[in-house]
Amino acid sequence: MASSSHDLAAIARDPAWLAHRYDPAGDKVHFVRAPRETHRAATFLIDEYLPETEKPFVADRRAALAAAAPPAPIHFIFHSAYCCSTLLARAFDVEGVATTLKEPVILNDIQGWQSRGGEPARIAEGLDSALALLARPFAAGEQVIVKPSNLINPFAPAMLAMRPDARALLLYAPLRIYLGSIAKKGMWGRLWVRELFVKLGRSGLLDYGFSSEEILRQTDLQIAAIGWLGQHRLFGQLAERHPDRVRTLDSETLLARPDGALHALSDLYGLALDEGAAARLAESDAFTRHSKGGEKFGAAERQAEQRDAAAVHAEEIDKVAVWAEAVAESAGQSLDLPAGLLD
Repeated sequence: MASSSHDLAAIARDPAWLAHRYDPAGDKVHFVRAPRETHRAATFLIDEYLPETEKPFVADRRAALAAAAPPAPIHFIFHSAYCCSTLLARAFDVEGVATTLKEPVILNDIQGWQSRGGEPARIAEGLDSALALLARPFAAGEQVIVKPSNLINPFAPAMLAMRPDARALLLYAPLRIYLGSIAKKGMWGRLWVRELFVKLGRSGLLDYGFSSEEILRQTDLQIAAIGWLGQHRLFGQLAERHPDRVRTLDSETLLARPDGALHALSDLYGLALDEGAAARLAESDAFTRHSKGGEKFGAAERQAEQRDAAAVHAEEIDKVAVWAEAVAESAGQSLDLPAGLLD
Protein backbone atom coordinates (compact mmCIF):
# COMPACT_ATOMS: atom_id res chain seq x y z
CA MET A 1 0.00 0.00 0.00
CA ALA A 2 1.59 3.28 -1.07
CA SER A 3 1.83 6.05 1.49
CA SER A 4 0.42 9.55 1.34
CA SER A 5 0.93 12.42 3.79
CA HIS A 6 -2.75 12.32 4.76
CA ASP A 7 -2.75 8.57 5.38
CA LEU A 8 0.57 8.70 7.23
CA ALA A 9 -0.65 11.34 9.66
CA ALA A 10 -3.56 9.09 10.65
CA ILE A 11 -1.67 5.80 10.68
CA ALA A 12 1.37 7.01 12.60
CA ARG A 13 -0.92 8.17 15.40
CA ASP A 14 -3.08 5.04 15.40
CA PRO A 15 -1.65 2.29 17.65
CA ALA A 16 -3.81 -0.26 15.81
CA TRP A 17 -1.25 0.10 13.00
CA LEU A 18 1.78 -1.83 14.25
CA ALA A 19 5.27 -0.81 13.17
CA HIS A 20 5.96 -4.33 11.91
CA ARG A 21 8.98 -4.36 9.59
CA TYR A 22 11.94 -2.17 8.73
CA ASP A 23 13.63 -2.08 5.33
CA PRO A 24 17.09 -0.52 5.78
CA ALA A 25 17.77 -0.36 2.04
CA GLY A 26 14.92 2.09 1.51
CA ASP A 27 14.80 3.39 5.10
CA LYS A 28 11.12 2.38 5.15
CA VAL A 29 8.81 1.22 7.94
CA HIS A 30 6.03 -1.24 7.13
CA PHE A 31 2.89 -0.75 9.25
CA VAL A 32 0.25 -3.49 9.45
CA ARG A 33 -3.24 -3.34 10.89
CA ALA A 34 -3.25 -5.13 14.29
CA PRO A 35 -5.79 -3.93 16.86
CA ARG A 36 -5.61 -4.97 20.48
CA GLU A 37 -7.64 -8.13 19.92
CA THR A 38 -5.11 -9.27 17.31
CA HIS A 39 -2.22 -8.62 19.71
CA ARG A 40 -3.90 -10.66 22.41
CA ALA A 41 -4.66 -13.58 20.11
CA ALA A 42 -1.17 -13.65 18.61
CA THR A 43 1.45 -15.82 20.30
CA PHE A 44 4.08 -13.52 18.80
CA LEU A 45 3.79 -10.46 16.56
CA ILE A 46 5.03 -12.32 13.50
CA ASP A 47 3.46 -12.93 10.09
CA GLU A 48 2.10 -16.32 11.14
CA TYR A 49 -0.22 -14.70 13.69
CA LEU A 50 -0.98 -11.35 12.03
CA PRO A 51 -3.79 -11.55 9.44
CA GLU A 52 -3.03 -8.41 7.42
CA THR A 53 0.71 -8.55 6.77
CA GLU A 54 0.19 -8.80 3.00
CA LYS A 55 -1.26 -5.27 2.97
CA PRO A 56 1.33 -3.11 4.71
CA PHE A 57 1.36 0.65 4.71
CA VAL A 58 4.90 1.62 3.72
CA ALA A 59 6.29 4.92 4.98
CA ASP A 60 9.57 6.76 5.14
CA ARG A 61 11.03 6.22 8.62
CA ARG A 62 11.73 9.89 9.32
CA ALA A 63 8.31 10.95 8.07
CA ALA A 64 6.62 8.33 10.27
CA LEU A 65 8.51 9.56 13.32
CA ALA A 66 7.58 13.16 12.60
CA ALA A 67 3.90 12.27 12.19
CA ALA A 68 3.64 10.05 15.30
CA ALA A 69 2.56 11.31 18.69
CA PRO A 70 5.26 11.61 21.38
CA PRO A 71 6.16 8.09 22.55
CA ALA A 72 4.76 6.73 25.80
CA PRO A 73 6.96 5.28 28.57
CA ILE A 74 8.46 1.97 27.46
CA HIS A 75 9.82 -0.95 29.50
CA PHE A 76 11.25 -4.36 28.66
CA ILE A 77 11.12 -8.07 29.42
CA PHE A 78 14.45 -9.47 28.25
CA HIS A 79 14.63 -13.25 28.48
CA SER A 80 16.72 -16.27 27.57
CA ALA A 81 13.81 -18.39 26.21
CA TYR A 82 11.57 -21.11 27.64
CA CYS A 83 11.10 -19.17 30.85
CA CYS A 84 7.45 -17.98 30.82
CA SER A 85 8.19 -14.63 29.20
CA THR A 86 5.18 -14.89 26.87
CA LEU A 87 3.00 -15.75 29.85
CA LEU A 88 4.20 -12.64 31.66
CA ALA A 89 3.65 -10.39 28.66
CA ARG A 90 0.10 -11.70 28.31
CA ALA A 91 -0.60 -11.09 32.00
CA PHE A 92 0.37 -7.41 31.82
CA ASP A 93 -1.78 -6.56 28.81
CA VAL A 94 -4.39 -4.70 30.87
CA GLU A 95 -6.57 -1.96 29.37
CA GLY A 96 -5.85 1.39 30.97
CA VAL A 97 -2.57 0.08 32.41
CA ALA A 98 -0.24 -1.32 29.75
CA THR A 99 0.07 -2.39 26.14
CA THR A 100 2.38 -5.38 25.72
CA LEU A 101 4.24 -6.32 22.54
CA LYS A 102 5.39 -9.93 22.15
CA GLU A 103 8.50 -10.24 19.98
CA PRO A 104 7.87 -7.48 17.41
CA VAL A 105 9.66 -8.34 14.17
CA ILE A 106 10.88 -4.81 13.51
CA LEU A 107 13.55 -5.35 16.17
CA ASN A 108 14.61 -8.61 14.51
CA ASP A 109 14.95 -6.76 11.22
CA ILE A 110 17.43 -4.39 12.80
CA GLN A 111 19.33 -7.27 14.40
CA GLY A 112 19.51 -8.95 11.00
CA TRP A 113 20.78 -5.73 9.46
CA GLN A 114 23.58 -5.63 12.02
CA SER A 115 24.53 -9.26 11.32
CA ARG A 116 24.83 -8.38 7.62
CA GLY A 117 27.37 -5.68 8.46
CA GLY A 118 25.22 -2.56 8.62
CA GLU A 119 26.81 0.71 9.62
CA PRO A 120 26.69 1.01 13.46
CA ALA A 121 25.50 4.63 13.48
CA ARG A 122 22.61 3.84 11.13
CA ILE A 123 21.71 0.72 13.09
CA ALA A 124 21.55 2.77 16.29
CA GLU A 125 19.33 5.33 14.56
CA GLY A 126 17.06 2.60 13.25
CA LEU A 127 16.81 0.95 16.68
CA ASP A 128 15.95 4.23 18.35
CA SER A 129 13.26 4.89 15.74
CA ALA A 130 11.81 1.40 16.15
CA LEU A 131 11.50 1.87 19.90
CA ALA A 132 9.74 5.21 19.39
CA LEU A 133 7.25 3.71 16.91
CA LEU A 134 6.58 0.73 19.18
CA ALA A 135 5.87 3.03 22.12
CA ARG A 136 2.33 3.81 20.96
CA PRO A 137 -0.09 2.28 23.51
CA PHE A 138 -3.68 1.44 22.72
CA ALA A 139 -5.07 3.87 25.29
CA ALA A 140 -3.98 7.16 26.78
CA GLY A 141 -2.17 6.72 30.06
CA GLU A 142 -0.97 3.20 29.29
CA GLN A 143 2.70 2.31 29.33
CA VAL A 144 4.27 -0.04 26.78
CA ILE A 145 6.03 -3.27 27.76
CA VAL A 146 8.08 -4.91 25.01
CA LYS A 147 9.14 -8.54 25.19
CA PRO A 148 11.70 -8.84 22.39
CA SER A 149 12.92 -12.12 20.96
CA ASN A 150 15.99 -13.30 22.84
CA LEU A 151 17.91 -12.71 19.61
CA ILE A 152 17.67 -9.04 20.61
CA ASN A 153 19.48 -9.52 23.93
CA PRO A 154 22.80 -8.20 22.55
CA PHE A 155 20.93 -4.91 21.91
CA ALA A 156 19.71 -4.68 25.52
CA PRO A 157 22.56 -2.41 26.71
CA ALA A 158 21.90 0.02 23.85
CA MET A 159 18.13 -0.07 24.38
CA LEU A 160 18.49 0.79 28.06
CA ALA A 161 20.96 3.57 27.20
CA MET A 162 18.56 5.01 24.61
CA ARG A 163 15.66 4.99 27.09
CA PRO A 164 17.09 6.12 30.46
CA ASP A 165 13.64 6.03 32.07
CA ALA A 166 12.96 2.45 30.96
CA ARG A 167 12.95 -0.43 33.42
CA ALA A 168 13.72 -4.04 32.54
CA LEU A 169 13.10 -7.52 33.87
CA LEU A 170 15.72 -10.12 33.01
CA LEU A 171 13.86 -13.43 33.00
CA TYR A 172 15.43 -16.87 32.71
CA ALA A 173 14.84 -20.56 33.41
CA PRO A 174 17.29 -22.38 35.71
CA LEU A 175 19.94 -24.18 33.66
CA ARG A 176 18.73 -27.75 34.15
CA ILE A 177 15.12 -26.80 33.41
CA TYR A 178 16.21 -24.92 30.29
CA LEU A 179 18.17 -27.95 29.07
CA GLY A 180 15.13 -30.15 29.73
CA SER A 181 12.95 -27.81 27.67
CA ILE A 182 15.34 -28.11 24.74
CA ALA A 183 15.69 -31.88 25.04
CA LYS A 184 11.96 -32.58 25.12
CA LYS A 185 11.45 -30.67 21.87
CA GLY A 186 13.55 -33.23 20.04
CA MET A 187 15.23 -32.41 16.75
CA TRP A 188 13.57 -29.01 16.36
CA GLY A 189 14.68 -27.83 19.79
CA ARG A 190 18.23 -28.96 19.10
CA LEU A 191 18.29 -27.23 15.71
CA TRP A 192 16.93 -24.06 17.31
CA VAL A 193 19.71 -23.81 19.90
CA ARG A 194 22.33 -24.22 17.19
CA GLU A 195 20.75 -21.46 15.14
CA LEU A 196 20.61 -19.29 18.26
CA PHE A 197 24.27 -20.06 18.95
CA VAL A 198 25.26 -18.84 15.50
CA LYS A 199 23.25 -15.62 15.75
CA LEU A 200 24.23 -14.70 19.30
CA GLY A 201 27.80 -15.73 18.60
CA ARG A 202 28.14 -13.02 15.97
CA SER A 203 27.76 -10.44 18.74
CA GLY A 204 30.60 -11.92 20.81
CA LEU A 205 28.13 -12.89 23.52
CA LEU A 206 29.18 -16.55 23.56
CA ASP A 207 32.97 -16.30 23.69
CA TYR A 208 34.11 -18.90 26.22
CA GLY A 209 37.43 -19.68 24.58
CA PHE A 210 36.37 -22.68 22.51
CA SER A 211 37.94 -23.18 19.10
CA SER A 212 35.78 -23.87 16.05
CA GLU A 213 36.86 -27.51 16.15
CA GLU A 214 35.94 -27.82 19.83
CA ILE A 215 32.50 -26.33 19.16
CA LEU A 216 31.88 -28.83 16.35
CA ARG A 217 32.61 -31.65 18.79
CA GLN A 218 30.06 -30.43 21.34
CA THR A 219 26.64 -31.99 21.70
CA ASP A 220 23.42 -30.11 21.06
CA LEU A 221 22.81 -29.63 24.78
CA GLN A 222 26.34 -28.34 25.29
CA ILE A 223 25.65 -25.76 22.58
CA ALA A 224 22.38 -24.94 24.37
CA ALA A 225 24.24 -24.53 27.64
CA ILE A 226 26.77 -22.12 26.14
CA GLY A 227 23.91 -20.03 24.75
CA TRP A 228 22.32 -19.97 28.20
CA LEU A 229 25.63 -19.05 29.87
CA GLY A 230 26.27 -16.14 27.50
CA GLN A 231 22.84 -14.65 28.04
CA HIS A 232 23.13 -15.21 31.79
CA ARG A 233 26.48 -13.39 31.83
CA LEU A 234 24.93 -10.46 29.96
CA PHE A 235 22.03 -10.36 32.44
CA GLY A 236 24.48 -10.18 35.34
CA GLN A 237 26.35 -7.31 33.70
CA LEU A 238 23.12 -5.37 33.07
CA ALA A 239 21.92 -5.89 36.63
CA GLU A 240 25.21 -4.60 38.03
CA ARG A 241 25.29 -1.65 35.63
CA HIS A 242 21.70 -0.55 36.31
CA PRO A 243 20.90 -1.49 39.92
CA ASP A 244 18.02 0.98 40.08
CA ARG A 245 16.42 0.00 36.75
CA VAL A 246 16.90 -3.73 36.27
CA ARG A 247 15.67 -6.78 38.17
CA THR A 248 16.24 -10.51 37.61
CA LEU A 249 13.80 -13.38 38.04
CA ASP A 250 13.73 -17.10 37.28
CA SER A 251 10.73 -18.89 35.84
CA GLU A 252 10.25 -21.22 38.81
CA THR A 253 10.04 -18.35 41.29
CA LEU A 254 7.55 -16.61 39.01
CA LEU A 255 5.32 -19.69 38.96
CA ALA A 256 5.69 -20.35 42.69
CA ARG A 257 4.98 -16.75 43.71
CA PRO A 258 3.04 -15.18 40.83
CA ASP A 259 1.16 -12.54 42.82
CA GLY A 260 4.33 -11.36 44.56
CA ALA A 261 6.26 -11.27 41.29
CA LEU A 262 3.50 -9.38 39.48
CA HIS A 263 3.18 -6.87 42.30
CA ALA A 264 6.95 -6.26 42.42
CA LEU A 265 7.18 -5.97 38.65
CA SER A 266 4.26 -3.55 38.58
CA ASP A 267 6.16 -1.38 41.07
CA LEU A 268 9.32 -1.61 38.97
CA TYR A 269 7.50 -0.46 35.84
CA GLY A 270 5.41 2.12 37.70
CA LEU A 271 2.11 0.67 36.48
CA ALA A 272 -1.20 2.02 37.71
CA LEU A 273 -2.66 -1.26 38.99
CA ASP A 274 -5.39 -1.00 41.59
CA GLU A 275 -5.47 -2.83 44.93
CA GLY A 276 -5.51 -6.59 44.51
CA ALA A 277 -4.86 -6.46 40.77
CA ALA A 278 -1.68 -8.54 41.03
CA ALA A 279 -3.60 -11.34 42.74
CA ARG A 280 -6.27 -11.25 40.02
CA LEU A 281 -3.68 -11.35 37.25
CA ALA A 282 -2.03 -14.35 38.94
CA GLU A 283 -5.33 -16.24 38.52
CA SER A 284 -5.96 -15.10 34.94
CA ASP A 285 -5.76 -17.18 31.76
CA ALA A 286 -2.15 -16.08 31.34
CA PHE A 287 -1.20 -18.34 34.25
CA THR A 288 -3.70 -21.15 33.62
CA ARG A 289 -3.56 -21.56 29.81
CA HIS A 290 -0.63 -22.48 27.61
CA SER A 291 0.83 -19.26 26.22
CA LYS A 292 1.22 -20.81 22.76
CA GLY A 293 -1.46 -23.48 22.43
CA GLY A 294 -4.17 -22.04 24.67
CA GLU A 295 -4.98 -25.35 26.39
CA LYS A 296 -5.21 -25.68 30.19
CA PHE A 297 -1.63 -25.45 31.41
CA GLY A 298 -0.90 -24.22 34.91
CA ALA A 299 2.02 -24.70 37.28
CA ALA A 300 1.13 -28.36 37.91
CA GLU A 301 1.09 -29.22 34.20
CA ARG A 302 4.37 -27.41 33.66
CA GLN A 303 6.03 -29.28 36.54
CA ALA A 304 4.76 -32.61 35.19
CA GLU A 305 6.20 -31.78 31.76
CA GLN A 306 9.54 -30.90 33.37
CA ARG A 307 9.60 -34.18 35.29
CA ASP A 308 8.91 -36.16 32.12
CA ALA A 309 11.72 -34.42 30.24
CA ALA A 310 14.11 -34.90 33.14
CA ALA A 311 13.24 -38.58 33.41
CA VAL A 312 13.92 -39.27 29.73
CA HIS A 313 17.05 -37.13 29.39
CA ALA A 314 18.32 -37.12 32.98
CA GLU A 315 21.83 -38.41 32.31
CA GLU A 316 22.52 -36.01 29.46
CA ILE A 317 21.04 -33.03 31.28
CA ASP A 318 23.00 -33.71 34.45
CA LYS A 319 26.32 -34.20 32.67
CA VAL A 320 25.90 -31.08 30.53
CA ALA A 321 24.83 -28.99 33.52
CA VAL A 322 27.93 -30.04 35.50
CA TRP A 323 30.07 -29.29 32.43
CA ALA A 324 28.47 -25.85 32.00
CA GLU A 325 29.04 -25.00 35.66
CA ALA A 326 32.73 -25.85 35.16
CA VAL A 327 32.85 -23.65 32.04
CA ALA A 328 31.34 -20.76 34.00
CA GLU A 329 33.78 -21.24 36.87
CA SER A 330 36.72 -21.28 34.46
CA ALA A 331 35.45 -18.02 32.93
CA GLY A 332 35.02 -16.41 36.36
CA GLN A 333 31.25 -16.21 35.86
CA SER A 334 28.86 -16.51 38.78
CA LEU A 335 25.59 -18.27 38.06
CA ASP A 336 23.87 -16.31 40.84
CA LEU A 337 22.39 -13.12 39.40
CA PRO A 338 22.13 -9.95 41.50
CA ALA A 339 19.09 -7.67 41.85
CA GLY A 340 16.46 -10.37 42.31
CA LEU A 341 12.94 -9.04 41.81
CA LEU A 342 11.71 -10.59 45.05
CA ASP A 343 14.85 -10.11 47.18
